[in-house]
Amino acid sequence: MSRFLNSALDALTPYTPGEQPQGGTFIKLNTNESPYPPSDGVLNILGRAEAEKLNLYSDPTLNPVTTSLAKRFGVESKNVYAGNGSDEVLAIAMYAFGEKGFSFPDITYGFYSVIADFFRIGCTRPKLKDDFTIDISYYMKNDRAVIIANPNAPTGIFLPLSEIEKILSANPDHVVIVDEAYVEFGGESAASLVSKYENLLVVGTFSKAWNLAGARLGYAVGSSELISDLNRLRCSFHPYNINRLTLLAGQKAVEEEQYYIECRKKIIFTRTRVQAELESLGFTCTPSMANFIFARPPMGDAERIYKALYDKKVLVRYFAGGRTKEYLRISVGSDEQMDKFLDALKSIL
Repeated sequence: MSRFLNSALDALTPYTPGEQPQGGTFIKLNTNESPYPPSDGVLNILGRAEAEKLNLYSDPTLNPVTTSLAKRFGVESKNVYAGNGSDEVLAIAMYAFGEKGFSFPDITYGFYSVIADFFRIGCTRPKLKDDFTIDISYYMKNDRAVIIANPNAPTGIFLPLSEIEKILSANPDHVVIVDEAYVEFGGESAASLVSKYENLLVVGTFSKAWNLAGARLGYAVGSSELISDLNRLRCSFHPYNINRLTLLAGQKAVEEEQYYIECRKKIIFTRTRVQAELESLGFTCTPSMANFIFARPPMGDAERIYKALYDKKVLVRYFAGGRTKEYLRISVGSDEQMDKFLDALKSIL
């Protein structure tokens, strides 16, 4: 680092994304992307006519996306916020509502702790139970805001909305963020509770279930007051945060959701099939409701298998250290990709 860097940032540890190999030789099952392309409507709308408008700023009101999402969730546009990926949404929300700190599980999406360090937000990290489920007793009558990834990452385990409601009811004076990056793969969205709880902020992304990871589009649904807070920060920092083409792609994707529902069904079917095959090979898997499988090899030698798969040009995710060191997180790809993964895995075993 340079000698000019703010000394308060010396100890900052950046988030480490999954490896993005160049070229098409790897079977890439490490970043939970969809194996399917965007819908035809999205592909068609991103043509030359729209690209020629890139000399103009995008819509700072974000109306193309917020209006479409409002209709989808049965709320008003004032209840929807949009951001440059859900990571930006989470960062702004944590900064906005983290004056007294945040609480989130010890095993969850790693970016939460990076955001907390970046903004100097104090956080507590209650441990998951031995089966990787959330013990909600740690989040009852909290002295700070709460973040729950639901389904959780990297475990894929879904916390029922009845439990989310208990956390919301017990923390009326603190914001509860429910990060639903994977909810469309088997969970139930907490967005239905927004009208009931003023302290609820539901965060989502177009990266997983909408096949638009490269577009960088995220959103939040909450009370008009919470959304107004987020927009106040956005317009004080990055008012044109979403480019013109991404706004169009998001709007068209929502309009053509049936296509994405069919893609999700394929992923869920493939997830079920592959998990059954892994279990037949002696793996232990969590009950994933996401587009990935969290699995422990028979001998717990996850690091060895991760490296052996890499040598066979198959990328999965390995989280060294702690209670995750014996597990692999395997994104659900196409059936062809998963068959190649299973063939490689069987040869290693």
